[in-house]
Amino acid sequence: MLNYSKNLTGLMALVFFANTSVFAFQEDILESRMDTTRIEIEISPFQYEYIPDVPGELVEDRLSCIEGEIPLTYNNTVKSFIDYFTVRNREYTKSVAALQSKYFPMIERYLKEYGLPDELKYLSIVESGLNPKARSRAGAVGLWQFMPLTGRLDYGLNENWYYDEKMDMEKATIAACRYLSFLYKYFDNDWHMALAAYNSGPGNIRKAIRKSGYKRTFWEVYPYLLRETRSYVPQFIAIAYSMNYMEEHNMFVDENYFLPEYDTLHVTGFVNLPAFAEHVDICLETLEDLNPELKRGAISAGSNIYPLRVPVHHKDLLVKNKPAILTVASQGEEQWEKEALQLPGSTHGRQKLVYKVKSGDVLGKIADRYDVKVADLRTWNRMSGSMIKIGQSLNIWVADDYYDKVNKQISAANQSQNKQIATKDGTYHVQPGDTLWDISRKFDDLTIEKLKKLNNLEGNSIKPGQILKIS
Repeated sequence: MLNYSKNLTGLMALVFFANTSVFAFQEDILESRMDTTRIEIEISPFQYEYIPDVPGELVEDRLSCIEGEIPLTYNNTVKSFIDYFTVRNREYTKSVAALQSKYFPMIERYLKEYGLPDELKYLSIVESGLNPKARSRAGAVGLWQFMPLTGRLDYGLNENWYYDEKMDMEKATIAACRYLSFLYKYFDNDWHMALAAYNSGPGNIRKAIRKSGYKRTFWEVYPYLLRETRSYVPQFIAIAYSMNYMEEHNMFVDENYFLPEYDTLHVTGFVNLPAFAEHVDICLETLEDLNPELKRGAISAGSNIYPLRVPVHHKDLLVKNKPAILTVASQGEEQWEKEALQLPGSTHGRQKLVYKVKSGDVLGKIADRYDVKVADLRTWNRMSGSMIKIGQSLNIWVADDYYDKVNKQISAANQSQNKQIATKDGTYHVQPGDTLWDISRKFDDLTIEKLKKLNNLEGNSIKPGQILKIS
């Protein structure tokens, strides 16, 4: 029971576990609390907050009322997460609810444009808590938590010293819509499986399907999924419920946040954001809110044309006085660049590579190979010493020309490997872990649809050793 009791010294209440970020939430924490009947502590009457005791039947009925294209299943696992968001971490739930008005209008617009269910907007809460600058321990970034390699290679979300497009609220949302569209088709129009794959990747879901004896639904393969992925769909359902029934759980938002209506101003060359904001009388915080991808408060001189978001009511003034404004905002470029280069571990003018430590590697040897400083390697990887382990991933920021050279080498090596795997008669031997998506990316002008048509495949199931026609 989730009731409160009263004694002579004051009101008694459940202990709440606030300050826990949903996208870093661990299922084992939840499970360790589930069997706790009640923990009572003495608190002041001023801290008292009534929490309704809502029967499961009512929660299930409410879920059926808001269910759209994505099934909102109710079971004990989902109930546990709903209890977490409506009882144990109410402050977090209220804080993200206040941000809905800030980001949902934009997300809803793109979901509609891509023909996706509107309720997918709640996935951005599960991913990032509606924080476009959110960064996970694994290195995923932004509203939709794209990893650097996936974001750059698959969806064109680039990053340099000045900006990270994984934090660009619109570009990242477009990328998420494209990825979710692909996953939905890939998993035979099953949204639960698509959501699970968004969390852990299609390969891990296919592996769980095989372990389950080729079961097809999320709840059937649930025991075989990675632990974090098992939590993912229940969290999504619980967040959808919590956002729609806050008031029924006596939760109210004190203040909603909004972005001003905005438009883009195309600028060229170096732009100092604080100077720009001051000169045109725009609040710097507003400008930063509209352009969260700008990491350094400036636009690079190397940018050809940069679409800077500005409040729409400033647009006419900005267009009319653009040359004069940009002249003022471009001052101090040399000093800015100089200070940027002197910062410890500066990534200015560099591109990020991820290197896996091999047998015989030492930090100094790796630094020499990539023409970087050992001190910078330590800074980039938050290392206090020089100890590294085989298999460890190191972030290395290399000069642009070196980055282009390495990318060409990797591309050439991949093409060579693909040609070796593909036989002369235009077939491909499926490798362990391969998916149709992986194979389609190995060869030019090859799509999943073409692969399926060439091989008379009705679904997406393939097995290692299977021979597929690729031309």
